[in-house]
Amino acid sequence: MLRSLLLFASRQDRVHTALQALPASRAVVDRFVAGETTAAAVHTGSALVAAGLNVTYNFLGEYETDPDRITRTLDAFVTFAGQLADSGLGSEVSELSLKLSALGQLDGPDGPARALDRARVVCAAAKGAGVLVTLDMEDHTTTDSTLEIARELRRDFPLTGVAVQAALRRTPADCTELQRAGARVRLVKGAYREPPSVAFQRRPAVDRAYVRCLRTLFAGGARPLVATHDPRLIGISAELARRHGRTPGDFEHQMLFGVRGDEQRRLAAAGHCVRVYLPFGPEWYGYFTRRLAERPANTLFLLRALARPS
Repeated sequence: MLRSLLLFASRQDRVHTALQALPASRAVVDRFVAGETTAAAVHTGSALVAAGLNVTYNFLGEYETDPDRITRTLDAFVTFAGQLADSGLGSEVSELSLKLSALGQLDGPDGPARALDRARVVCAAAKGAGVLVTLDMEDHTTTDSTLEIARELRRDFPLTGVAVQAALRRTPADCTELQRAGARVRLVKGAYREPPSVAFQRRPAVDRAYVRCLRTLFAGGARPLVATHDPRLIGISAELARRHGRTPGDFEHQMLFGVRGDEQRRLAAAGHCVRVYLPFGPEWYGYFTRRLAERPANTLFLLRALARPS
């Protein structure tokens, strides 16, 4: 019930405005979001790299339809890739996490083609800066188009990654295709509210699907990007890596900024490649409320902060 309520709130402008107005909420948001500017993102990212971590930068925004805003978003990605290179954050320690709907809606006869053209621009700028790109996965209605765009991008930019969601019933089959292609695959549990016809609804089922996908990715030619904070799943990925002769450089652990920072540093100190998913930008609200929906502990953290005197 709480998760459904928070996912509903993520789409409500009035709740967004009210949350911004609460002084205590800023400190809570700052736990999960680097800031609203590229300078803030570079500052936080530099500190993470200095601590031995790699970074995925998520310039927040999605479901964009306004042509001027789409153009500004595209320009912002290109400019930011250059900023990362200028700051010494190239050489694949940095990655751009690209949500295709930020570059225009994927529905309609021309939507995927336009998104592909714009994504090519981002990938070209990132390649020139020594920065990786991974496509975020959105709700299930965009899965086919996102996977197809990723497939096309890999023709010219072979290191382009794509996220898949274990909660979707189709994902084990998608992982089979992606490992055959030798793709970089970020495996997440999934943060969208999806109907039972296309997605598992209960956590045990999602976890079992996640393990099935891990087995496929580690056994094949993919580079698994294991995006989870679950200690059990992290342990299973380590065992699969050992079983299939994977070195720490053959796969990544990926975790969210603000979640299990001690574990991120522990894994990095043990020689693993750990990449921190670092969101930034003024469009932080939808991302923030989805993080609350994913983990009850995050919601309790917010409520405690809001209860303190400002």
